[in-house]
Amino acid sequence: MFPIIQKSAYHSTKAARVKFRAQLINNRYLYLLALPGMCYFILFHYVPMWGMTLAFQEYNAFLGFFESEWVGFDQFKRLFDHPDFWNIFRNTIAISLLNVVFFFPAPIILALMLNEVRATFYKKSIQTVLYLPHFVSWVVICSITISLLNSDGAITSLLSRFGFHDQLLMDKFYFWGIITIQSIWKDAGWGTIIFLAALTGINPELYEASRVDGANRWKQLLHITLPGIMGTIVILLILRLGQIMTLSFDQLYIMGNPIVKDVAEIFDTYVYTTGVLQGNFSFATAVGLFKSVVGFILIMSVNYIARKTSENALF
Repeated sequence: MFPIIQKSAYHSTKAARVKFRAQLINNRYLYLLALPGMCYFILFHYVPMWGMTLAFQEYNAFLGFFESEWVGFDQFKRLFDHPDFWNIFRNTIAISLLNVVFFFPAPIILALMLNEVRATFYKKSIQTVLYLPHFVSWVVICSITISLLNSDGAITSLLSRFGFHDQLLMDKFYFWGIITIQSIWKDAGWGTIIFLAALTGINPELYEASRVDGANRWKQLLHITLPGIMGTIVILLILRLGQIMTLSFDQLYIMGNPIVKDVAEIFDTYVYTTGVLQGNFSFATAVGLFKSVVGFILIMSVNYIARKTSENALF
């Protein structure tokens, strides 16, 4: 009996190997096309992961990786016991949530509006104008913002007529709003590309059938367009929530100043000033690992909820 079972398992394994080899040969050009991307992720995303072990060391550049002292979770204890930890955590979460609430819907709304434009020339022209800020560096974006919002800037002069003071960049109350508006200005247009591509996948016959039934443009939007791109929206939302601990270092570092530091300090700027500049590489690695763990927990949790409540999920 056992020899028969072993022989059957052997034939099944052999058949699976033959099938895999055949698929590999048949799709060899596709695998060859994917090879550069696979090499990129292996070399720059997976191989460097060994560096996470620095978070459990007191790394000394003179002693090297193998001879540095292992300290266990001391770096994480140092992070959690830091007096500014909860303030930095609050700033990071608050700015990320503002981006989720205000920035994330902006590309969807723009894509829906562009989808309603029938004149091809105007549609392409508007798309080009919306895409341009994405290719401008944060240094330039922040410089323009500072020029517009300083004491003699154009926007400050205009807002001062409505009772706003002339030191908006020095006011903690407005800082998060300015950061959110900057993000929308720079990347909302670029984000429309994915949603416009998703809109092209909706069957035009659905719109024709709805017009026959008397549906206006608003009802078509609610019952055809939005459900048609809901899968894309959910997947991108899951990915965005998974990056909730990651913000633009360039943006926050340039826009921050000593007066608004209490609301401008995030984990990325904190790692740079406390970890990198002071040579505390183990501590900087511990902060990065903490961010990654929080992001992983969030993406798994949100994906689980999405899978249970709808048909759309990342995996």
